[in-house]
Amino acid sequence: MAEQQTATGGGLSGSGNAGLLTGILLCFGSMSSIQFGSAFSATAIDAYGPSTTTFLRLVMAAAILALIVRPPIRSYGRDQWKSAMLLGATMAAMTLCFFAAIHRIPLGLAVAIEFLGPLAVATWSLGTGWRLIWPGAAFVGVVLLSHDGAGWVGDPVGMLFACGAGAGWGTYIILMKKTGAAFKGLEGLSMSLVFAAIVATPFGLPRAAEVLNPEGLGTMLGLALLVPLIPYALEMIALRRMPTAAFGILMSIEPALGALAGFLVLSQPMTPLQMLGTGLVVAASAGVTSGGSSEA
Repeated sequence: MAEQQTATGGGLSGSGNAGLLTGILLCFGSMSSIQFGSAFSATAIDAYGPSTTTFLRLVMAAAILALIVRPPIRSYGRDQWKSAMLLGATMAAMTLCFFAAIHRIPLGLAVAIEFLGPLAVATWSLGTGWRLIWPGAAFVGVVLLSHDGAGWVGDPVGMLFACGAGAGWGTYIILMKKTGAAFKGLEGLSMSLVFAAIVATPFGLPRAAEVLNPEGLGTMLGLALLVPLIPYALEMIALRRMPTAAFGILMSIEPALGALAGFLVLSQPMTPLQMLGTGLVVAASAGVTSGGSSEA
């Protein structure tokens, strides 16, 4: 973890403690915004489709942040452009897949499956041994989440989209940290959102005209703030203030927040076994991430 500590400003003494605490608060804000924003998106997704919802939110988020940050695009070098393009493409793919997933399967299940992506990457870095119990626990958790007591709720296409979102999430965490280090302030996020909107255009543009009314545009604007603008900005700032391992451990509670948001906003109740499944996914993610931290 020496490299991660160097990249994030060193140890945890003095101002480092304040930076870590700030990072923790930013992470909680980001997770809450993502999960409740995703839950509130259900109506828009049903009305306009996941692709159009993704496209318009990315466009609005990119436009708002560009007006605020005003990135000096002529001053960027080749590596900066490459970093922003890769992160933007990852953002678009991850969001398209995730919204397509929650259109077909419960939010808590979609978040749990999505978590398998970064979990698999983290487990791979730890090699073999007893720590392989964590991905096994996560798999059992997903299986439990896929059954509501009356039948299986895991639509195969929806679960595949959730897996795609998981692959995107694992890549996103790595690229977000690199892009944040390559740019000043939120300039990297601003440019990445522009590229994300461009990548999503072919998928969402065909039905975009359906949203061109005061109610539709107002809804999309509010949702664009909740996901992706506010959480992406908070995460980029948080990753500058804390080690990646600490960030990963905190993010481990996101499946639980997803299940809570699904229950409160979408009236998606969970059986005791589904709650156990959520707990297994959270424990697996925290276990893998803390294991990697202790060995670094």
